[in-house]
Amino acid sequence: MSQLHNGERVHLVDKKGRHYALTLKAGDIYHFSGETIPHEELIGKPDGSIVTLSRGKRFLALRPTFGEYVLKMPRGAQVLYPKDLSLIPMWADVYPGARVFEAGTGSGALTMALLRAVGPTGLVVTYEARDDFARTALTNIERYMGPVSTLMPCRKNAYEGIDVLEDGRLFDRLVLDLPEPWQVVPHAAKVLRSGGIYLSFVPTVPQVMQTVDALERTSVFGMIETFETLLRTWSIQGRSVRPDHRMVAHSGFLTVARKVEEGWWSRASRTAEPDAVGEQDHDGQEGEDATT
Repeated sequence: MSQLHNGERVHLVDKKGRHYALTLKAGDIYHFSGETIPHEELIGKPDGSIVTLSRGKRFLALRPTFGEYVLKMPRGAQVLYPKDLSLIPMWADVYPGARVFEAGTGSGALTMALLRAVGPTGLVVTYEARDDFARTALTNIERYMGPVSTLMPCRKNAYEGIDVLEDGRLFDRLVLDLPEPWQVVPHAAKVLRSGGIYLSFVPTVPQVMQTVDALERTSVFGMIETFETLLRTWSIQGRSVRPDHRMVAHSGFLTVARKVEEGWWSRASRTAEPDAVGEQDHDGQEGEDATT
């Protein structure tokens, strides 16, 4: 049975689904709207237990999921929404054992997503220029994941360059959450291995335009894609089924590119005439025998 432990971050959840975060500490008392509950009454409880405050208010005591933790953890920089955090490791194809470069660390949400994806045999090198952000991020990461041996935090500015590690190996993946990722693109071209994947997140159209322009100008990035994701939840109450009135709509653009041999990709190829008749796009035929 999974039990809540002293020193652990937990969430109290009311019947409306609202989350209230606290870190369990023996001897402390949790206060909520004039009601209280000693932390000792939570420590040792099974994850998912019902707890009752001093005047009868009831909550579920839960160990938060990663997405729930991110939304309630202390913030330095603005965190990415779970809808983007879930997609970034997939579109960047971050795999167990991968060597990943990230900038900037921010509040640590994206760093944790990458650490979970690379597993115990991978490595995440993360640059953060601001000391206050870096301190908050490391606290958030350790509070949720404990000590992590696969993280290499650096107080550096990625706009000024990216250092290859002492063993000389290039990075497999490069992920950016910075206001001006186009400044990092020339550095990325030098430290990302051939076939490696670049991904950056920016919130506005002018930013994404400059990012794509920088990727094209290097002439070593191909298969450039930009997209956004929208999340709409639904209310289902018996036979009453409808979309919720509020949704998580635009949060930012993801731009993904692949490092390839120089000369294969160019601006001209992105605006070339469509394929001639007989050279149709075969999207949708994946997995079919070409002779069928």
